[in-house]
Formats: sequence, structure tokens, C-alpha cells
Amino acid sequence: MMTKFTGLRPIFWTENLEETIEFYTHILGFTLLMKNDDWQWASLQKDEVFIMLSQPNQHEKTSGIGFSGSFYFNVETVDKLWEDLKTKAKICYEIETFEWGMREFAIYDNNGYILQFGETVDNIGNTE
Repeated sequence: MMTKFTGLRPIFWTENLEETIEFYTHILGFTLLMKNDDWQWASLQKDEVFIMLSQPNQHEKTSGIGFSGSFYFNVETVDKLWEDLKTKAKICYEIETFEWGMREFAIYDNNGYILQFGETVDNIGNTE
């Protein structure tokens, strides 16, 4: 029997835990669930999305904060989110409808991570 995967909770490395908590709670509307100052670690949630924040520890070999990719969030009412975030965060690319059926945009968080937000074109206009 194959192991069932039940979720993915990325850990965003940061040099400044407080600043990153501030970005995710005040700009994106996440809720701080837990924080441990001794570990320099925090857990946050928004709707069905969970993330963790952490300073790299001695087990993690890193040459600096960074990620060779982006974090893609599926959202409802992407246009409303764009209107809210476009003046609050550094823009990676503006909202656009792409040929693969997604309407999306991307911003940078305070660490430079790319955060993409998208909604299927079929879903736009069908939400209450």
C-alpha cells in the first residue's frame, strides 16, 4: 500500500523572524498559530494553507536565504486580492490571464521569495 500524503507545509527560512511574521500576518492576512523564540520558529495559517517560518539551524547547510523556485497559492477572487496587494508589496509581475487557463500575479515577500497567486479562469465569476 502506498503512503498517503496529507499536506505540504513549507518552511520559509528567514534572517528576521519578526519582520517575516509581520509581512505574512499584516500584508497577507495569515494568523500566527505558534511561535518559539528559542528555536526562532513560527507556524502560520490562512484558510487551508499552513506555512512555517524559521531561521536556519546547524543541521541545515545554507549559504544564505533563498529558494530556487516560487510558492504558488490557489486562491478565490484573485482580482480582489490583486487590488489589495498591488500597493502593499513589491510586484514580480502584474495580474494577467494566461493561455493555460489561469489568471494570476506574483509579488515578493520581505525575504525576496516569489509568491504567486492564481485562480482558474473557469472559476472567475462563479464564486459567491
